Amino acid sequence: MAKEKTIYVCRTCGTKYAKWQGNCNACGEWNTIEEEKVSPTPAGKNAPRSFMPEGKANKPLRIGEVESGDEERIDLCDEEFNRVLGGGLVRGAFTLLGGEPGIGKSTLILQTVLRLPTLRTLYVSGEESARQLKMRAERLGLAENECYVLCETNLDRILTRTNEIKPDLLVIDSIQTVYTEEVESSAGSVGQIRECAALLLKYCKITGVPVIVIGHITKEGSIAGPKVLEHIVDTVLQFDGDKHHLYRILRSQKNRYGSTAELGIYEMRREGLRGVENPSEHLITLNREDLSGMAIAVAMEGIRPILIEAQALVSSAIYANPQRSSTGFDLRRMNMLLAVLEKRAGFKLVQKDVFLNIAGGIKITDPATDLAVISSVLSSSLDIVIPPAVCMTGEVGLSGEIRPVSRIEQRITEAQRIGFREILIPTDNYREEYNDRFGIRLVPVRKVEEAFRHLFAKGRE
Repeated sequence: MAKEKTIYVCRTCGTKYAKWQGNCNACGEWNTIEEEKVSPTPAGKNAPRSFMPEGKANKPLRIGEVESGDEERIDLCDEEFNRVLGGGLVRGAFTLLGGEPGIGKSTLILQTVLRLPTLRTLYVSGEESARQLKMRAERLGLAENECYVLCETNLDRILTRTNEIKPDLLVIDSIQTVYTEEVESSAGSVGQIRECAALLLKYCKITGVPVIVIGHITKEGSIAGPKVLEHIVDTVLQFDGDKHHLYRILRSQKNRYGSTAELGIYEMRREGLRGVENPSEHLITLNREDLSGMAIAVAMEGIRPILIEAQALVSSAIYANPQRSSTGFDLRRMNMLLAVLEKRAGFKLVQKDVFLNIAGGIKITDPATDLAVISSVLSSSLDIVIPPAVCMTGEVGLSGEIRPVSRIEQRITEAQRIGFREILIPTDNYREEYNDRFGIRLVPVRKVEEAFRHLFAKGRE
């Protein structure tokens, strides 16, 4: 009888080692190597099979001979979810959804499948009982549906029940709780996650049934398990946000059937998650006539313009080393902008504490928010209010120049729709015909000094 073999596998990249070590030589991560027991199988037995059908599909074809056409998509009756997926859920697609504990992953998927009355769904839960799922469905007000619930962690039995029910959609909650008897290690280990993901991939590609898998994340924010899990699936979605705020953001990190630049915004309510159609109206403070340290930026998330509010607080440093804190904005980029503010504009912040916050609990990566960030910092430092009807967009370079941004017309249109009367834009984005096309005053600025002169000269009046 063959003996079990013990190997050590990095849960981040999947590299195998003969003995344990603290650092992975392949990816450089520390404390990611775990013990795994492997039972050797006889040659020729349980050999992996291709999920491609026999016949012509296995023959090499010239690229011109391949049949092309639009992928058939399932409308999820959720505008935000459909947008992030690229127009709906593709049949035969393997989707992975990750997020922090308690952020609302299970609620999002459950309410989505319950809103599809004609779609037969099998919801497999390895973390909750059927009674708990029924209570959540009743809270969402969508208890009656063609949604079957199965509380099971053995993947072999799950696939057996799946072949009996023949669902139109399969949901696994979560991939870290299921296991297969072909692998001796415990559920959640690198080998189990890798093997279970491969079996689910084979199932969805053979049958054409889309599979949605919910995954846990580590304390660093990455999806738990081997990196190969993200390579196997067709789409990787990240559901994040601050649990102390109402808003949740659905992002696409990988999408073989659409763009990864799209964004979905949800509001957490007692009856579930509700898509936010106009996030700009919820993320900014409307009455801020007497509040300094606040600036409105027109940012882009994918092809969707949103207005965000940058809040800054500048105060005298109590300790020898001034504090620098940022929420929702990259701290290293904030430090760079503070250096530009001191070097190019002449404002000394060496002995000042600087705190920056993006209101609403969202995270912004668009560099077009740079101008609003440094304007809010300077507004707080001088204690001068930026006029409430003014917004801005522009990337700040290291020499203090305002660099052009993309999709300027969409940004201007969004600012006009919300009701702003003036917007600061980079000079390189300015066109004379914009004055006749838009009902908002356009102020082109080339350097940060020009923007500050315009904002704070008006603020002193």
